Amino acid sequence: MRFLFKILFTMLVFCAGFALGVYSLPIMMAPPSPTQTALSEVANQAKFTAVFSKDLKGSDFLHFGEGDVFIGEHTIGFEGRLAPGPDYRLYLSPTFVENEAEFEQHKNTMQFVSAVTSFNGFIVDVPKDVDVSKFKTVVVWCETFGEFITAGTYQ
Repeated sequence: MRFLFKILFTMLVFCAGFALGVYSLPIMMAPPSPTQTALSEVANQAKFTAVFSKDLKGSDFLHFGEGDVFIGEHTIGFEGRLAPGPDYRLYLSPTFVENEAEFEQHKNTMQFVSAVTSFNGFIVDVPKDVDVSKFKTVVVWCETFGEFITAGTYQ
């Protein structure tokens, strides 16, 4: 009985350590957030704005974003915070989505913009061949785990 307890306790500690590592590694590896000056510059040049909210159907306490998004012809900036996680991707969508099922259903109509590696604001470049005015929603998606993080409508 004592041996079984030691095995179970060891497995519990290992699993807890692994989960803590999966959660904390992206935070430790994240580049610095953009400066307020850089975000203000992107905001001033934005054609559209959107808001990320924690109140979407697909968001929960581990997968959320809240703050303002500034969509310009050449850059997209975000001032706020995202729940930390690995392998976040920013997409533009012609359709508003707010959970995993809707994202998967419409993914083939979306445009991948960039990887997101910062959780307290970010600035990413829009690919030259992408016209942001042809879309209406900006979406953050976790590619590794297939998790919806957040979305905001901008037109």
